Amino acid sequence: MHAQTSGKKVLVAYFSHSGNTRAVAYDICKKTDGEFFEIKTVKTYSSDYNTVVADAKQEQKSDFRPELKSKLKNIAQYDVIFIGYPNWWGTYPQAVKVFLSQYNFSGKTIIPFCTHEGSELGRSVADLKKMCPKSHILEGLAIRGSSAHNSGDKIEDWLRKLKIIK
Repeated sequence: MHAQTSGKKVLVAYFSHSGNTRAVAYDICKKTDGEFFEIKTVKTYSSDYNTVVADAKQEQKSDFRPELKSKLKNIAQYDVIFIGYPNWWGTYPQAVKVFLSQYNFSGKTIIPFCTHEGSELGRSVADLKKMCPKSHILEGLAIRGSSAHNSGDKIEDWLRKLKIIK
C-alpha cells in the first residue's frame, strides 16, 4: 500500500468528540502519509450523549460559531485535504464549519469522512460543496461509530477506489 499522492501534500483535518472520528482520521493519515490536524474547540463538549446532542442541535439552529483552539499556519501547502467529523444532526459540527470558513480551499481536493450511528453522511457533502464551491470534492466515507476502531479494510478499499493509494 503506497500513497499515490506523490508530489502532493495531504492534510487530514478532523473534529472528534468521542474518539471515533480520531481513530478513522489516524488510519487515513497512516495510509496516505498525510499530516494530522485536530480541529478543537476552546470550550469542551459534554461527555454526556444527550447533552452533546442537544448542544449540537442548538448550535446548528442558531448558527453558533465556536472558537477554535488552533489554526493551521499555511493551508496553501496542501493539495489534498481530508475533512473528518461526527455526523451531528445530519451534517458536520459547527466547529468544522468554523474551520472551513477560516481558509481558502479554492482548487483543493477535499475528501470528507464521517462517523455516525445510522445517518451516514447526511447532507454534509452538500453543505461542504456550499462552503467550498471552488474545491474538487471527492466521494466521502461514512463509518458507523461503533466500527470506527476496526474499519481499516473499509478505509483502505475507499482510498483505493479514489486512487489515493495503490
